[in-house]
Amino acid sequence: MIEGLIIGILEQGLIYGIMAMGVYITYTILDFPDLSVDGTFPLGIAVCFVMINNGLNPWLALIAAFGAGCIAGAFTGFLNVKLKIRNLLCGILTMTALYSVNYSIVGKASDFLSMETPTIFSQTSFLFGNGHFTMYSKLVIILVIALVAKFALDWYMRTKSGFLLRSVGDNEKLVITLAKNPGTVKIIGLSIANGLVSLAGAVYCQYGKAFNVGAGTGTVVMGLAAVIIGSTVFKKIKFLRITTGVLLGMIVYKACISIALAAGLRSQDTNLMITILFILTLVLNEFVLKKKAGVKKNA
Repeated sequence: MIEGLIIGILEQGLIYGIMAMGVYITYTILDFPDLSVDGTFPLGIAVCFVMINNGLNPWLALIAAFGAGCIAGAFTGFLNVKLKIRNLLCGILTMTALYSVNYSIVGKASDFLSMETPTIFSQTSFLFGNGHFTMYSKLVIILVIALVAKFALDWYMRTKSGFLLRSVGDNEKLVITLAKNPGTVKIIGLSIANGLVSLAGAVYCQYGKAFNVGAGTGTVVMGLAAVIIGSTVFKKIKFLRITTGVLLGMIVYKACISIALAAGLRSQDTNLMITILFILTLVLNEFVLKKKAGVKKNA
């Protein structure tokens, strides 16, 4: 039972960890409070659900979901950069619009895939045989997808485009001096971020074989908590990249929720638990920042 609980924590932690990497781009790198994440996560679920339910390749569904998320993120960036709408409002507008879009894609507020519907997990199950190792099959596939997303993001951040993306959040003037349009860079960043969030939704769809139009509620809070945990707790480990810290942060976050539920917390109290955890994470982050500032002042 404990082994199954740990596997479940790791599986969900890694799925939502992909989403958290997208949140890391918007909130940490771009300094953009992007609430559209709550809409792009179920967008990935909706696109993936419809595609594999109609017999299309489940791996292709992941790519399509990523592309759909990129389009949604680009739309948020367009509202901000081209129409000059405030960043917070842009995310809210996109999130609101996607609620209707996601509903329209599936045609129902919630639905389930049949047990026979092929997924990335059923197509790779033969690799793990019929022994005890079978219970780790989903975890391995999710881990591979999460690592591919992580290493791809790490690689991108080392490119010229990635350098501009890191710069636009801190110093737009630097981007301008390099003869680049900071608005375009911001749109690209929001596109990649929401693509990752939508990809996480697509993996989650095939993991749970279900669609719910409200599946993205609270997603941005979870992502922020993972980013803060990753940037405060795991940042001290020098050989770990921030993307790895974000993945580990989400696993820690999911572990706290799972342990609370296993200890007797009612499922309807989960949102309250999430809020308390997020507040504690923010307090911890503020404490660490003040401690660092005190050390520098004394030095």
